[in-house]
Amino acid sequence: MSSPTKPSTPARPRKRKGGEGLRIHQAIARKLGIAILNGTYEPGSSLGGEIEASERLGVSRTAYREAIRILIAKGLIESRPKAGTHVLPRRRWNLLDPDILAWMFSEKPDRDFVRDLFELRGIIEPEAAALAAARRHDGHLGLMRQALDGMRVHGLACGEGQAADQDFHSTMLEAAGNDALTSLIGSVGAAVRWTTHFKQSNSPVPRNSLPEHEAVHQAIAAGDPDGARRAMQVLLEYARSDVVDSIA
Repeated sequence: MSSPTKPSTPARPRKRKGGEGLRIHQAIARKLGIAILNGTYEPGSSLGGEIEASERLGVSRTAYREAIRILIAKGLIESRPKAGTHVLPRRRWNLLDPDILAWMFSEKPDRDFVRDLFELRGIIEPEAAALAAARRHDGHLGLMRQALDGMRVHGLACGEGQAADQDFHSTMLEAAGNDALTSLIGSVGAAVRWTTHFKQSNSPVPRNSLPEHEAVHQAIAAGDPDGARRAMQVLLEYARSDVVDSIA
Protein backbone atom coordinates (compact mmCIF):
# COMPACT_ATOMS: atom_id res chain seq x y z
CA MET A 1 0.00 0.00 0.00
CA SER A 2 1.48 3.31 -1.00
CA SER A 3 2.02 5.95 1.65
CA PRO A 4 -0.22 9.01 1.56
CA THR A 5 1.07 11.91 -0.41
CA LYS A 6 2.55 14.60 1.79
CA PRO A 7 0.71 17.89 1.38
CA SER A 8 2.80 20.45 -0.42
CA THR A 9 3.92 23.48 1.54
CA PRO A 10 2.11 26.59 0.35
CA ALA A 11 4.41 29.00 -1.40
CA ARG A 12 5.06 32.20 0.49
CA PRO A 13 3.59 35.27 -1.17
CA ARG A 14 6.31 37.26 -2.88
CA LYS A 15 6.84 40.86 -1.94
CA ARG A 16 6.04 43.36 -4.60
CA LYS A 17 8.48 45.90 -5.93
CA GLY A 18 9.53 48.25 -3.14
CA GLY A 19 9.19 45.58 -0.44
CA GLU A 20 5.73 46.56 0.72
CA GLY A 21 4.31 43.05 0.27
CA LEU A 22 1.24 44.52 -1.40
CA ARG A 23 -1.15 42.71 -3.67
CA ILE A 24 -0.89 43.72 -7.33
CA HIS A 25 -3.88 46.08 -7.36
CA GLN A 26 -2.72 47.72 -4.11
CA ALA A 27 0.77 48.23 -5.50
CA ILE A 28 -0.67 49.79 -8.66
CA ALA A 29 -2.94 52.07 -6.59
CA ARG A 30 0.11 53.16 -4.59
CA LYS A 31 2.15 53.84 -7.71
CA LEU A 32 -0.60 55.88 -9.36
CA GLY A 33 -1.49 57.61 -6.08
CA ILE A 34 2.08 58.80 -5.57
CA ALA A 35 2.20 60.01 -9.17
CA ILE A 36 -0.97 62.04 -8.59
CA LEU A 37 0.26 63.48 -5.29
CA ASN A 38 3.66 64.51 -6.66
CA GLY A 39 2.12 66.20 -9.69
CA THR A 40 3.09 63.71 -12.39
CA TYR A 41 -0.64 63.54 -13.07
CA GLU A 42 -2.11 67.00 -12.46
CA PRO A 43 -5.77 67.68 -11.62
CA GLY A 44 -7.86 67.31 -14.73
CA SER A 45 -5.37 65.09 -16.52
CA SER A 46 -6.39 61.70 -17.90
CA LEU A 47 -4.93 58.37 -16.79
CA GLY A 48 -5.73 56.93 -20.19
CA GLY A 49 -8.00 54.08 -21.18
CA GLU A 50 -8.17 50.84 -19.23
CA ILE A 51 -6.57 48.69 -21.92
CA GLU A 52 -3.79 51.17 -22.64
CA ALA A 53 -3.06 51.84 -18.93
CA SER A 54 -3.06 48.17 -17.89
CA GLU A 55 -0.67 47.30 -20.72
CA ARG A 56 1.59 50.22 -19.85
CA LEU A 57 1.73 49.09 -16.23
CA GLY A 58 2.12 45.43 -17.14
CA VAL A 59 -0.90 44.23 -15.15
CA SER A 60 -4.23 42.63 -15.92
CA ARG A 61 -7.27 44.77 -16.61
CA THR A 62 -8.89 43.29 -13.50
CA ALA A 63 -6.00 44.42 -11.28
CA TYR A 64 -6.03 47.86 -12.87
CA ARG A 65 -9.79 48.23 -12.30
CA GLU A 66 -9.36 47.30 -8.62
CA ALA A 67 -6.59 49.89 -8.29
CA ILE A 68 -8.82 52.53 -9.85
CA ARG A 69 -11.59 51.70 -7.35
CA ILE A 70 -9.15 52.33 -4.50
CA LEU A 71 -8.19 55.74 -5.89
CA ILE A 72 -11.83 56.68 -6.50
CA ALA A 73 -12.66 55.86 -2.86
CA LYS A 74 -9.85 58.18 -1.72
CA GLY A 75 -11.17 61.07 -3.82
CA LEU A 76 -8.14 61.25 -6.11
CA ILE A 77 -9.85 60.40 -9.38
CA GLU A 78 -13.21 59.87 -11.01
CA SER A 79 -14.08 57.49 -13.81
CA ARG A 80 -17.08 57.94 -16.09
CA PRO A 81 -18.27 56.01 -19.11
CA LYS A 82 -17.00 57.56 -22.34
CA ALA A 83 -15.36 60.44 -20.41
CA GLY A 84 -12.61 58.20 -19.05
CA THR A 85 -10.59 58.42 -15.83
CA HIS A 86 -9.39 61.86 -14.69
CA VAL A 87 -7.61 63.30 -11.66
CA LEU A 88 -9.93 65.32 -9.43
CA PRO A 89 -9.16 68.79 -8.04
CA ARG A 90 -6.99 68.76 -4.92
CA ARG A 91 -9.89 69.96 -2.75
CA ARG A 92 -11.59 66.60 -3.40
CA TRP A 93 -8.66 64.52 -2.19
CA ASN A 94 -9.01 62.79 1.18
CA LEU A 95 -5.65 64.01 2.43
CA LEU A 96 -6.17 62.53 5.91
CA ASP A 97 -6.60 59.01 4.54
CA PRO A 98 -3.83 56.89 6.12
CA ASP A 99 -2.74 55.52 2.73
CA ILE A 100 -2.56 58.98 1.18
CA LEU A 101 -0.47 60.21 4.11
CA ALA A 102 1.87 57.24 3.63
CA TRP A 103 2.16 57.97 -0.10
CA MET A 104 2.72 61.67 0.52
CA PHE A 105 5.67 60.99 2.83
CA SER A 106 7.14 58.21 0.70
CA GLU A 107 8.82 61.02 -1.24
CA LYS A 108 9.75 64.56 -0.27
CA PRO A 109 6.44 66.10 0.85
CA ASP A 110 5.21 69.49 -0.25
CA ARG A 111 6.09 72.17 2.31
CA ASP A 112 2.62 73.69 2.12
CA PHE A 113 1.10 70.30 2.88
CA VAL A 114 3.38 69.89 5.90
CA ARG A 115 2.31 73.34 7.10
CA ASP A 116 -1.37 72.49 6.62
CA LEU A 117 -1.02 69.14 8.37
CA PHE A 118 0.64 70.63 11.43
CA GLU A 119 -1.84 73.50 11.54
CA LEU A 120 -4.62 70.92 11.68
CA ARG A 121 -2.85 68.94 14.37
CA GLY A 122 -2.33 72.22 16.24
CA ILE A 123 -6.07 72.76 16.27
CA ILE A 124 -6.89 69.23 17.39
CA GLU A 125 -4.21 67.84 19.67
CA PRO A 126 -3.59 70.62 22.21
CA GLU A 127 -7.30 70.79 23.05
CA ALA A 128 -7.47 66.99 23.11
CA ALA A 129 -4.58 67.01 25.59
CA ALA A 130 -6.43 69.52 27.77
CA LEU A 131 -9.56 67.34 27.74
CA ALA A 132 -7.45 64.27 28.49
CA ALA A 133 -6.00 65.99 31.56
CA ALA A 134 -9.54 66.50 32.86
CA ARG A 135 -11.04 63.15 31.87
CA ARG A 136 -8.29 60.53 31.74
CA HIS A 137 -8.33 57.48 33.98
CA ASP A 138 -5.49 55.34 35.27
CA GLY A 139 -5.74 52.94 32.33
CA HIS A 140 -5.01 55.76 29.88
CA LEU A 141 -2.05 56.93 31.92
CA GLY A 142 -0.68 53.40 32.03
CA LEU A 143 -0.94 53.00 28.26
CA MET A 144 0.72 56.35 27.67
CA ARG A 145 3.52 55.40 30.06
CA GLN A 146 3.91 52.09 28.24
CA ALA A 147 4.18 53.98 24.94
CA LEU A 148 6.83 56.29 26.39
CA ASP A 149 8.79 53.28 27.60
CA GLY A 150 8.59 51.80 24.10
CA MET A 151 9.88 55.03 22.57
CA ARG A 152 12.76 55.09 25.06
CA VAL A 153 13.75 51.44 24.64
CA HIS A 154 13.46 51.18 20.86
CA GLY A 155 14.14 54.77 19.79
CA LEU A 156 12.23 56.51 17.03
CA ALA A 157 14.47 55.32 14.21
CA CYS A 158 12.84 51.88 14.12
CA GLY A 159 9.30 50.67 13.50
CA GLU A 160 8.70 49.60 17.10
CA GLY A 161 9.56 53.03 18.45
CA GLN A 162 7.48 54.79 15.81
CA ALA A 163 4.53 52.52 16.64
CA ALA A 164 4.92 53.45 20.31
CA ASP A 165 4.89 57.15 19.36
CA GLN A 166 1.68 56.58 17.42
CA ASP A 167 0.17 54.71 20.40
CA PHE A 168 0.96 57.65 22.68
CA HIS A 169 -0.97 60.14 20.56
CA SER A 170 -3.84 57.71 19.91
CA THR A 171 -4.26 56.99 23.63
CA MET A 172 -4.26 60.71 24.39
CA LEU A 173 -7.09 61.26 21.91
CA GLU A 174 -9.03 58.39 23.45
CA ALA A 175 -8.42 59.80 26.93
CA ALA A 176 -10.13 63.04 25.87
CA GLY A 177 -13.44 61.18 26.23
CA ASN A 178 -14.95 62.63 23.06
CA ASP A 179 -16.26 60.24 20.41
CA ALA A 180 -15.73 62.77 17.61
CA LEU A 181 -12.06 63.12 18.58
CA THR A 182 -11.71 59.37 18.93
CA SER A 183 -12.86 58.99 15.33
CA LEU A 184 -9.75 60.95 14.28
CA ILE A 185 -7.33 58.42 15.78
CA GLY A 186 -6.67 56.74 12.44
CA SER A 187 -5.85 59.99 10.65
CA VAL A 188 -3.86 61.61 13.45
CA GLY A 189 -2.06 58.34 14.14
CA ALA A 190 -1.06 58.05 10.49
CA ALA A 191 0.15 61.66 10.49
CA VAL A 192 2.27 60.96 13.57
CA ARG A 193 3.69 57.77 12.09
CA TRP A 194 4.67 59.11 8.70
CA THR A 195 6.01 62.49 9.80
CA THR A 196 8.15 60.70 12.40
CA HIS A 197 9.31 58.14 9.86
CA PHE A 198 10.19 60.86 7.36
CA LYS A 199 12.22 63.04 9.72
CA GLN A 200 14.03 60.01 11.18
CA SER A 201 14.93 58.83 7.68
CA ASN A 202 15.98 62.23 6.35
CA SER A 203 17.71 63.97 9.25
CA PRO A 204 21.47 63.42 9.70
CA VAL A 205 21.07 63.51 13.49
CA PRO A 206 17.35 63.27 14.39
CA ARG A 207 16.35 65.15 17.51
CA ASN A 208 15.02 63.11 20.45
CA SER A 209 11.40 64.16 21.02
CA LEU A 210 10.92 62.03 24.14
CA PRO A 211 11.24 64.98 26.59
CA GLU A 212 8.28 66.79 24.95
CA HIS A 213 6.17 63.63 25.13
CA GLU A 214 7.13 63.20 28.79
CA ALA A 215 5.98 66.76 29.51
CA VAL A 216 2.59 66.07 27.92
CA HIS A 217 2.18 62.89 29.96
CA GLN A 218 3.17 64.62 33.20
CA ALA A 219 0.63 67.42 32.70
CA ILE A 220 -2.16 64.95 31.85
CA ALA A 221 -1.26 62.78 34.85
CA ALA A 222 -1.31 65.88 37.07
CA GLY A 223 -4.79 66.80 35.84
CA ASP A 224 -3.50 70.12 34.50
CA PRO A 225 -5.46 71.03 31.32
CA ASP A 226 -3.61 74.30 30.68
CA GLY A 227 -0.25 72.65 31.18
CA ALA A 228 -1.19 69.75 28.90
CA ARG A 229 -2.33 72.16 26.19
CA ARG A 230 0.93 74.13 26.37
CA ALA A 231 3.06 70.99 26.43
CA MET A 232 1.35 69.63 23.32
CA GLN A 233 1.75 72.96 21.54
CA VAL A 234 5.49 72.84 22.25
CA LEU A 235 5.69 69.21 21.07
CA LEU A 236 3.96 70.02 17.79
CA GLU A 237 6.07 73.11 17.11
CA TYR A 238 9.28 71.13 17.54
CA ALA A 239 7.88 68.29 15.40
CA ARG A 240 6.88 70.69 12.62
CA SER A 241 10.31 72.29 12.65
CA ASP A 242 11.97 68.85 12.53
CA VAL A 243 10.00 67.80 9.45
CA VAL A 244 10.56 71.12 7.65
CA ASP A 245 14.29 70.92 8.35
CA SER A 246 14.29 67.36 6.93
CA ILE A 247 12.96 68.57 3.57
CA ALA A 248 16.16 69.32 1.70
